[in-house]
Amino acid sequence: MAEVLTDALPRMLTTSEVARALNVSPSTLCRWRAQGVGPRVFWIAPASPRYRHEDVLAWLDKVAA
Repeated sequence: MAEVLTDALPRMLTTSEVARALNVSPSTLCRWRAQGVGPRVFWIAPASPRYRHEDVLAWLDKVAA
């Protein structure tokens, strides 16, 4: 049963994973998040922001010149 659930859910990326993929520091991603200019974020817990892969890609398309 758990396998079916995990297959249906998107993989949630950590701040470190997204920062590494964007080649920025985690603090830069945190600053963007606080300013409301970064990729869409989901709060799993108060200290656990997570990002969906497709939201990061959509944000990149949006900010591309």
